[in-house]
Amino acid sequence: MDPLLLLKAAILGVVEGLTEFLPVSSTGHLILAASLLDFHDARGKLFEIVIQSGAILAVVWEFRAKIGTVLSNATSDPLARRLLFNVAIAFMPLATLGMVFGAALKHSLFNAPTVAAAFIIGGLVILWAERRTHSVRIHSVDEMTPLDALKVGIAQAFALIPGTSRSGATIIGGMLFGLSRQVATEFTFYLAIPTLGIASLYSLYKERELLALDDLGIWVVGMVAAFVSAFACVRWLIRYVATHTFVPFAWYRIAFGVLVLFTAWSGLIHWSA
Repeated sequence: MDPLLLLKAAILGVVEGLTEFLPVSSTGHLILAASLLDFHDARGKLFEIVIQSGAILAVVWEFRAKIGTVLSNATSDPLARRLLFNVAIAFMPLATLGMVFGAALKHSLFNAPTVAAAFIIGGLVILWAERRTHSVRIHSVDEMTPLDALKVGIAQAFALIPGTSRSGATIIGGMLFGLSRQVATEFTFYLAIPTLGIASLYSLYKERELLALDDLGIWVVGMVAAFVSAFACVRWLIRYVATHTFVPFAWYRIAFGVLVLFTAWSGLIHWSA
């Protein structure tokens, strides 16, 4: 296996793990990182799908006790059934819109200028949301109603636009809908499991002709890098949201988006579509 290719796999795995659950858009970062690393062909796109499983496993491992309790008590505990039902409801808007518009959005919006613009707009939305006075009425995921879950799911659907950030949309949307910062973040982690898992399996099925045993090495390296970095990020984010806002991420998004637009406009970097 080419050592340079393994290095690219490790870098992209770390990018995926660090950005999947932060409000900065993993898809946007992967598009730009793959462009810089010249790993954006069909093989590279398949690799990006594969390494998402590393980030998913990190969430499953971090919340394994809660997930195990909910699944084992689903038939006897109303609160466990409610959480599963709410996650299913929240998943549906993105799944439905993705099936209808996903291919068209991927064809027209997966490029550096669109990603950069989404970075900037998303940063401005976070600044606006953080400066609002939030009326918190839900302090535990067990208190969420199906309507609350549907609202969060609608917010998540905006992540179909590359650069928006799935976690950012659900966390900020949840806060605007009355969830505490901690509850919005925790529910985002639970929602990530079916959202990323089903999307990855569906994409792998569609691209199954590109699967090759020769790529097993880069898949393993990328998945391990994604798992380790995502696990560290999830642990850190849980502590961070207890006492901090997302304003620093907003300014990062704006600065990064402006940098991408400037480099593209000036010709310093040729961002591939």
